[in-house]
Amino acid sequence: MPERADWKLYLPESVRTLPADLAAVLAVVGLLLLVTLTPVLNETPLRVVLGLPFVLFIPGYALIAALFPERGSMAEKRPDQDGPEDRDGVESDETVGHRRSEDTIEQDPDATGIDGIERVALSFGTSIAVVPLLGLILNFTPWGIRLVPILIAVSGFTIIGVAVASARRKALPEDERFAVPYKRWYRAAIEELFHPNSRADAALNVLLVVSVLLATASVGYAVAVPKTGESFSELYLLTENDEGELVADDYPEELVEGEPASLVIGVGNQEHRPVNYTVVVALQRVEVANNSTTVLEEDQLRRFSPRVAHNETWHGQHQIEPTMTGERLRLTYLLYKGAPPSSPSVENAYREVHLWVTVREA
Repeated sequence: MPERADWKLYLPESVRTLPADLAAVLAVVGLLLLVTLTPVLNETPLRVVLGLPFVLFIPGYALIAALFPERGSMAEKRPDQDGPEDRDGVESDETVGHRRSEDTIEQDPDATGIDGIERVALSFGTSIAVVPLLGLILNFTPWGIRLVPILIAVSGFTIIGVAVASARRKALPEDERFAVPYKRWYRAAIEELFHPNSRADAALNVLLVVSVLLATASVGYAVAVPKTGESFSELYLLTENDEGELVADDYPEELVEGEPASLVIGVGNQEHRPVNYTVVVALQRVEVANNSTTVLEEDQLRRFSPRVAHNETWHGQHQIEPTMTGERLRLTYLLYKGAPPSSPSVENAYREVHLWVTVREA
């Protein structure tokens, strides 16, 4: 009966031979992209759970793996380095001594890499340095600092680091390559948890497991049910300068009837939920007397109905073509959560901003 083929043989050789730690890095990157870019999953706690290591650890680990492909000064003895055995198959004293030290860690003076603790510490430090640097570079590009460009930049940097790290490790002799001893850690954990040396060790193991479960449940609850802060929405007006940047300056003061003027609306959502907004744009002739404002004439120019997710900002560039002439007219923007009332006004709007303009005849 032929042996069943290993499913790994169907994978490319570069994938089959990828070290386990680098494969885990790529898995985290792929899962985060899937969760972040999928409409339903991006509102779940998985986005935070995967996003924290993606920003704080993963890019730095890929960079450190590329810079230091060698094993550290504390090297694990390999099981294939067996001691001598006599001809009758009976282990000699030297073999027994070697087996007892098989799972121990020895100091290797010839190793030039870094050990596991140094690798983890440097991974956090370099991630904190690399991610803001990538954001600074994106700030000077047309894409800017937004979600998708940040994801692409950090993911691309990590994938390039993994590819370089894998190539550099394969160029080294096998006994000099860095490898995470996860099998030895697994065997040690199983031995310690299920085969304790005494009742005291067993009680400590139970306490440890309960503590880990409680800590995991607490963190999961904090992520799944975050504390809701203040809820509010923002409404503001911007203009575009000669360099194409949006600025809160150089607003139009004089307009011509029938000639368009360009403005940009900004709506920011901090309501901790997606909101369907309505923005009503109106040009009003008003009378101000005794600290009260009366609308004498109004012309509604435009309406916008954006849907904005939490912690996101919507910009709407538009042209204003005034149909009313006069001095000190009020160009008003009214923001509503949901549909506006039949008679929108400053009094019933959720947010309001306005400009005082003079409209000349054509």
